Amino acid sequence: MRKNIPKHLKVFIVDQDYDNYTYVDQACWKFIMKISIDFFKKNADEIYLKGLQKTGITINKIPRIQSINSKLSKFGWNAVCVRGFIPPQAFMEFQSLKILPIAADMRNHKNLTYTPSPDIVHEASGHAPIIANKDYSNYLINYGEIAAKAILSSEDINLYHAIRNLSDIKENINSTYYRISKANKKLKDAYNNISYVSESSLLSRMNWWTVEYGLVGSVKNPKIYGAGLLSSVAESENCLNKNIKKIPFSLKCTNYTYDITEQQPQLFVTPNYKFLTKELKKLSKEMAYKRGGIDGLNTAIKAKTVCTIEIDNLIQISGIVSNYINSNKNINFIKLIGPSQISINNKQIGLHGPKYHFHGYSSPLGNLSKYSKPIHKLNKNEVNEAKIKEGNIISLAIENEIVLNGYIKNILKMNSRIILITFTKCTLKYKKQILFEPSWGNYDLICGAKINSVYGGPADSNNYYEQIGNEKYNLKKNQQQKYKTLNRFFKKIHDLKKTKNNELELFKLYTKMKKDRINDWLLKYEFLEATNCNRKLPWINKIFIDLKRQSVNKNDLSRAIKRGINIFV
Repeated sequence: MRKNIPKHLKVFIVDQDYDNYTYVDQACWKFIMKISIDFFKKNADEIYLKGLQKTGITINKIPRIQSINSKLSKFGWNAVCVRGFIPPQAFMEFQSLKILPIAADMRNHKNLTYTPSPDIVHEASGHAPIIANKDYSNYLINYGEIAAKAILSSEDINLYHAIRNLSDIKENINSTYYRISKANKKLKDAYNNISYVSESSLLSRMNWWTVEYGLVGSVKNPKIYGAGLLSSVAESENCLNKNIKKIPFSLKCTNYTYDITEQQPQLFVTPNYKFLTKELKKLSKEMAYKRGGIDGLNTAIKAKTVCTIEIDNLIQISGIVSNYINSNKNINFIKLIGPSQISINNKQIGLHGPKYHFHGYSSPLGNLSKYSKPIHKLNKNEVNEAKIKEGNIISLAIENEIVLNGYIKNILKMNSRIILITFTKCTLKYKKQILFEPSWGNYDLICGAKINSVYGGPADSNNYYEQIGNEKYNLKKNQQQKYKTLNRFFKKIHDLKKTKNNELELFKLYTKMKKDRINDWLLKYEFLEATNCNRKLPWINKIFIDLKRQSVNKNDLSRAIKRGINIFV
């Protein structure tokens, strides 16, 4: 399966390294799943519980992503292991390939009820089960394909880095209050610096209010299907309260911003998953990849990120779109800056990649004035009349007073049509303005006229990123050494559960816990589980009362503990 994954996406894939999960991690996973199952029997979409089994999500231990991949393959999907936040465009590209990226990390139990960082609870028990519904699976695929075309802005990229930074710091048990506060400020600054809503932002909002925080059914009796809710012990419960506004789903959801650090004040309810796909297609019609033309170019210029211009459904130019010249709504010249690429059918043309076009690329577009048609549509006689032949010095007059003079070094054809001409000693002028001069080197002329599509990212991602290098991506490190002392207690309980007549040894371990002044709620819960909450044992009764007392506090963790001890009642 990995052979079919583009090289630029493989950089995000890691080994799950299952042995790195601590006994604390395993206990945290098990607790979340145990208290969630009964709740989601009543409150999640009916596919959820079936989907857990069908997609290889184990209840009593953290699932192996390899197993999830095997199960998902029956639905035409695959799964890969990643770590932490990966760039939004990479996530969407994975999804468009019917691949679910699953974060390997496990939240620490201090953040049990909610974590802003992607973890295996969110990705595996949240995203995977609903894929078992065919209509939802189709929506995910369509969404991934469309979102992968969306143009994201430089402001979006800055926001992604701020979100990733905050999530990593919050999940690091050694992070200080100062570091967290500083990261929070960076995130707020990134939000405040957003000057407009990009295409990528619109798609992100739709994703947030559907895939992450969506409800399905009726407004009066909604069921949960969003992964953010399915993986949040606290918000899954809180979201069904009357004080959380329930709104019938429509594209108006893209008018609502969201804060990943807070629970959501409103949620959107779709009648079914087919309706999501229908609305998504409406949204796509307004995007630059469908509109093309001047609107598409303006969207790309505003974004200041690498985009692709597709000309005459034939040739693609990728880079940062800088400006253009137009007349009567016809685009006559385009200019891109920074490393650029020329491709056909999403495959880079020979050496016409970002190394060769390192400083940018520009080309006139449109009809030759004499023939009222672009070069690639000239017939054989017209080509001969225009003297378009290797070795000739020619002059071409293009619409809107653009004139090219130069020596033809090479002509590239496809299906007998001229699509690219390389000139030496070339001069390109627009009226009196010089657009290219001989001292700048060879000049490559695109022989097209109409911009059919403008979309985010390079046309041939593999070659583009191989030549310029991927953005540096620091993998979030698995905190293997966390909870060293605490982990030993969890391991001992885990081992004792496998033995008979273990109450005396468990009591000795409990006594040592008290002696070492360890006051950890999940460890206490493990003692209850190991004895099946045998309250006839005084020390177990004491633990039960301690947790009961903690469960009445008015916070999300206390409510989660209450759900945990109610299992034994």
